[in-house]
Amino acid sequence: MPPIPGSGLAKGLAVTLRTMTKKTVTEQYPEHQPELPPRTRGVIGLFEENCTVCMLCARECPDWCIYIDSHKETVPPAAPGGRERSRNVLDRFAIDFALCMYCGICIEVCPFDALFWSPEFEYAETDIHELTHERDKLREWMWTVPAPPALDPAAEEPKELAAARKAAEKAEAAEKLAAAEAAAESKGEES
Repeated sequence: MPPIPGSGLAKGLAVTLRTMTKKTVTEQYPEHQPELPPRTRGVIGLFEENCTVCMLCARECPDWCIYIDSHKETVPPAAPGGRERSRNVLDRFAIDFALCMYCGICIEVCPFDALFWSPEFEYAETDIHELTHERDKLREWMWTVPAPPALDPAAEEPKELAAARKAAEKAEAAEKLAAAEAAAESKGEES
């Protein structure tokens, strides 16, 4: 049996009418912000106080999108008779997000926890050259980094905490024993 002329058009209109009567599931982005998972990879935030200018992040970056400049500064001795020390001072820390592939290697290799993932994702620019963000902008994003997830309550206590607690309990017991002996000694002197 040959197809009825216009049957394809009728089927298409039926699908359109069915779809028009259903509730939409699309969220209108600018008006409604999406609910992102807690550890979303948005941009990289810089905690400048922890940065020692070791350059590991820039060396390990596969895209070479991290730019760091520094200078050496002499620090006076901490105690009299000590020697002067030199330390690196951060002058420039910039990330070119036009090149960045968001792999997170820089964050993983940072031994001093100076780089973190921020969930911020709204940083579009009209000019590609403005996607290189300097340390001031990276610092602003640092304050949007969520706190790390809580430890599992059913997990074992870390060995370091257990050892510290034992040492504190031992010191407290020794202190109480010394106080009791001092009280008994002072009582013995009175009589």
